[in-house]
Amino acid sequence: MPDDLLAHAEKLDRSDPIAGFRDRFVFPDDGVVYFDGNSLGRLPVATRDRLRAVVDREWGADLVRGWSRWIELARQVGDVLATGVLDVDPGEVVLADSTSVNLYKLAAAALDARADRRAIVVEADNFPTDLYVLQGLAAARGLELRVVPVDLDRGFTVADLDGVLDDDVALLCASHVGYRSGARADMRAITARAHDAGALTLWDLSHAAGSVPTPLRASGADLAVGCTYKYLNAGPGAPAFLYVRSDLQASLRQPIWGWFGQADQFAMGPTYAPVDSIERFAVGTPSVLGAYAALEGARITAEAGMAAIAAKGAALTDYAITLTDAWLAGYGFSVATPRDADLRGAHVTLHHPQAWQITQAALAAGVVPDFRTPDRLRVGLAPLYTRFADVYEGFVRLRDIMRTGHHQNHPAERTRVT
Repeated sequence: MPDDLLAHAEKLDRSDPIAGFRDRFVFPDDGVVYFDGNSLGRLPVATRDRLRAVVDREWGADLVRGWSRWIELARQVGDVLATGVLDVDPGEVVLADSTSVNLYKLAAAALDARADRRAIVVEADNFPTDLYVLQGLAAARGLELRVVPVDLDRGFTVADLDGVLDDDVALLCASHVGYRSGARADMRAITARAHDAGALTLWDLSHAAGSVPTPLRASGADLAVGCTYKYLNAGPGAPAFLYVRSDLQASLRQPIWGWFGQADQFAMGPTYAPVDSIERFAVGTPSVLGAYAALEGARITAEAGMAAIAAKGAALTDYAITLTDAWLAGYGFSVATPRDADLRGAHVTLHHPQAWQITQAALAAGVVPDFRTPDRLRVGLAPLYTRFADVYEGFVRLRDIMRTGHHQNHPAERTRVT
């Protein structure tokens, strides 16, 4: 059986239409099997080269004269993300701030647009910062925050909204792919249900963008945010992006009024008058180095194509589930992620009562997954650079850890966040 599974991995690698993109990333010769691309993507070679050139020539030589190019970067990256990754129109996405700040800006704008309504709906297993931002907005405005219970493994479904939505709901906020389980929400059905109730929708795409198709256009979704440092490979702390459907842009006003959202920015006028375009959701001076990194990450993703990336992500996660069933189920593992590829993103979450200890043993064995409460080990399989043979090798090491009991050498208490 192991030889058959290895042969299957090698066959899949030979027929992989985007296998060549792996060569466009930096790989240290360290023998590490990287299963954490859903937290931080690898460094593209083009990004390393671009940042060196920017530092030496644009910043080093041009100095402030570089702003003739830099001033358009946030919109330039946004347009690449829009057309090459998110399947929406140019002018509907802009690079700005962090995911949390963008979530706050768009949620506040949505609440102002539905000022006669007094409730916000959010799924209980949304990413924690999303919950915190909405808790803060609800507390500051005296609104009701309706937190919808969801199954941790199945994720958020349209059925979870039964009896939740009414004509007092201003905004529904959800993640397209759940950070904990990898379950993919039905954006079309959930958005339609929210719109039937007259509410706006705000989607967090952080675990979806660059891994699965995001049906913003097809669903009629209103607003979205996401990060660029996971599957989009823009680097640690890279700027985030936000999406506002074009017909909503001129009518929404975000709460942080800054000069990069001003209609006549360099007139330096004393009164704020926002531009009508997507730039009205920008605030202050963008991170130029971060924007260049996001640009290169978005470009390589767009070049590979989301259809090919999503197909490989489905095949990689299918293979990981096969290895789990074959090798790890007998050691107490179960698959927490939906087995239907259409219902998940590009990471597989495995449940085990000693997941924390196993994660630490995996790190010691040169495998880099991550841990999420309660008792879940995430295996992130970024399609642009992860081979099926990598998945095989990583699971061989996980199986050996369980065979030898090496995880028992690590403390049961969670002493740090992985």
